[in-house]
Amino acid sequence: MTWAWVIVVAGALAACKPEPHATPVIGASRGGPRVTVEVLNASGRPGLARQGTMALREAGLDVVAFGTADTTVDTTTVLVRRGDRDAGERVVEAIGEARLRMAPDSIPRVDVTVLLGKNYSAKTVRP
Repeated sequence: MTWAWVIVVAGALAACKPEPHATPVIGASRGGPRVTVEVLNASGRPGLARQGTMALREAGLDVVAFGTADTTVDTTTVLVRRGDRDAGERVVEAIGEARLRMAPDSIPRVDVTVLLGKNYSAKTVRP
């Protein structure tokens, strides 16, 4: 009876083992670690943060917050809050024309903050 129990438990554990082709880490499309992103509408045009969020999520980035900025900017700006420049470059690649700046700040608790500027044109995103 003891050996039968061991075989059942071993079989159950083997069934729980993740597949090698499991879903990739969000934001790891270029082989790097997950990138957490905050998207803020700094254009003055309503609804842009939601559109930018959908575009970035479709590109495989992990948008954890979105909203309206306290200011407006002409050009979309990607601020790297923590980590290296690569995280910001991945966001710029996904969002299109944008300035990239290193702006370390631990308060937002994200890797990158995106300020969508007046130049941002939302990509068409299919649900």
